[in-house]
Amino acid sequence: MEKEVAAPLAVTLENVEQAARNLKGVIYKTPLLQNHGLSRTYDATVLLKREDLQVVRSYKIRGAYHKMLTLPPISGEREIVCASAGNHAQGVAYACQMLGLKGYIFMPAATPAQKVDKVRLFGKEYVEVVLTGASFDDSFRSARAFCDERGSTFIHPFDDLAIVEGQATVGLEILKAATVPIDYCFMPIGGGGLASGVASVFRQLSPTTKLIGVQPLGAPSMYSAIRGNQHAALASIDSFVDGAAVKCPGQLTYEICRELLDEVVLVPEGQICQDLLKMYNEEGIVLEPAGTLTISALHQFREQIKGKTVVCVVSGSNNDITRMEDIKERAMQHQGLKHYFMVTFNQAPGALRRFVNNVLHEGDDIIQFQYIKKNNKEKGPVFIGVEVRQPHDVEGIKARMAEEGFGFEYLNGKQDFLALLV
Repeated sequence: MEKEVAAPLAVTLENVEQAARNLKGVIYKTPLLQNHGLSRTYDATVLLKREDLQVVRSYKIRGAYHKMLTLPPISGEREIVCASAGNHAQGVAYACQMLGLKGYIFMPAATPAQKVDKVRLFGKEYVEVVLTGASFDDSFRSARAFCDERGSTFIHPFDDLAIVEGQATVGLEILKAATVPIDYCFMPIGGGGLASGVASVFRQLSPTTKLIGVQPLGAPSMYSAIRGNQHAALASIDSFVDGAAVKCPGQLTYEICRELLDEVVLVPEGQICQDLLKMYNEEGIVLEPAGTLTISALHQFREQIKGKTVVCVVSGSNNDITRMEDIKERAMQHQGLKHYFMVTFNQAPGALRRFVNNVLHEGDDIIQFQYIKKNNKEKGPVFIGVEVRQPHDVEGIKARMAEEGFGFEYLNGKQDFLALLV
C-alpha cells in the first residue's frame, strides 16, 4: 500500500526548488551512476547517488548552507555554532567561509583527525573547532550551552525544516537524473535529515518508489523510535559508524520518517566494513562507514530488488586511513575468518605444543598470543587469536580444544574484548 503525504509534515517542492537555487554555484550536482559490479551481484540496476564526490565529500553542505543563507537578518555580527560527528561540521565550516561568518564547531573528542583537519581546512580563519565529549550527543549538549550563553545562532545537524529542505535537493537531483522509474531508494539515517528530505520529494514526485532507511545495528535510534512509536533517546550506542551514530533522532525527522518511509532496517557494523573494503578494492571508491550503509542494506533485499531499478544514496567519503586496521578486523570477524578465545593452559611441559599440533589444523594461523595473568603455578589464561580459511573451521577448533581438555571462552561478539587487541 502506498504511503500518503502528510501535509503538515511534508517538505514542499517549492521550497526544495528554492533550496536548489540557493545552492547553485556552491555545491556539485553529484552524478547518479550505475554500478555494474553491484548490478551484477544483485541482478538489478543499482544506481549510486555519489554524494561522496560532493565539495565537502558529503551531502551535509546542502542543508547547512541553505539554512545559513536563509537566516533572518539581525543587528550586529552573527556567530554560528554547531555540533557534529564530522560531516555536518565540514558543511557548516564551508558555509561559514563562503558567507563570511564566524563559527564554533563542537565535535566529539574521539573524532578522526582527518575530519577535524578537513573542518579547519574548509572553514579557514572563520571557524574554531572545539573537541569535547565522548559522543555526538555530548558535543551537542556542550554546543547548545555555549550557544545559549553567548546568544549565538545554532545550526542543527538534522532537526530543522531548512536543513531538511537542503538535504531534499539530493532527492530532486536523483529524480531529474533518472531515465527510468525508480523501484527502491535506500537512504542512510543518523538523525534523519537526509531521509526526511529525500522521502518527502519522492512521495510527491515518485510515490510508488519503496523508500528504505538504513541504520547501523549499534546505533538504531530511528529504527527503535519508529518500532516503539515513541520519539526517545537510546541509553547507549556503538559510535563506530560515526556519521550515523546518534542516540536520538530529531522530533521533526522522526515524524516525517515515520509517515513516509516504508521501512527502516539495520546493518551489522562488520557487514559495513566488509562492503567498504569491497568497494575500495574492487571499485576504487573510497567511502566512510556511514557512506556504505545503503550498499550494505542490499544484502537483505536480494530477492525483492531482483530485476528492479535501485538507488543507493552514498552519503560520504570522509574516512580516516588510521581506521583501516579496525575496519579490516571487523570485516574479517563478520566473515567468520578471525576468532578469539581466552584459553586456560595447564602449565605442564608441552601444553603449547599440544595445542598447536592437536587443536590447530593446516591453514589455521595463530595471529595473537598473550598471557593475561598467572594466578597460580598450575594454570594460566591466554588470549589467543586464530585466523582460519573457512568460517566453519572454527567449530573444529572448539571441538578439539574440548577433546584435549583446554578450558576456553569464545570472545567474538563480546563488546569489550577488542580492547585487548590494542
